[in-house]
Amino acid sequence: MQSSPRLTHPTAVILYAVSRGIRYGFDIIDASGLRSGTVYPVLRRLEDAGLLRSSWERVHTAREEQRPPRRYYQLTGSGAETVKQALQRYPGLGHTLGRRSAGQPTSA
Repeated sequence: MQSSPRLTHPTAVILYAVSRGIRYGFDIIDASGLRSGTVYPVLRRLEDAGLLRSSWERVHTAREEQRPPRRYYQLTGSGAETVKQALQRYPGLGHTLGRRSAGQPTSA
């Protein structure tokens, strides 16, 4: 486990998105407007730091939906504490995910 990454605004947005139930990379990109070149490296750093953990969905599920398997992320206890810090540091964080809410399907 590495030390905690800097709490930049994109890092805070990604942690907040995961805390709101937006759990895989493309959904985070869609909800936040951040680019994939930002989101995926930050997700990796957050997992390496122990703020997130991930698991792959079953290949069978992805095949049924004719798409690649998704890697789902969830907060750890440390990640939840970091989200609290992020909300204090970036008071408008709750408005950064646009109108998309957790659980809505990504439009094709």
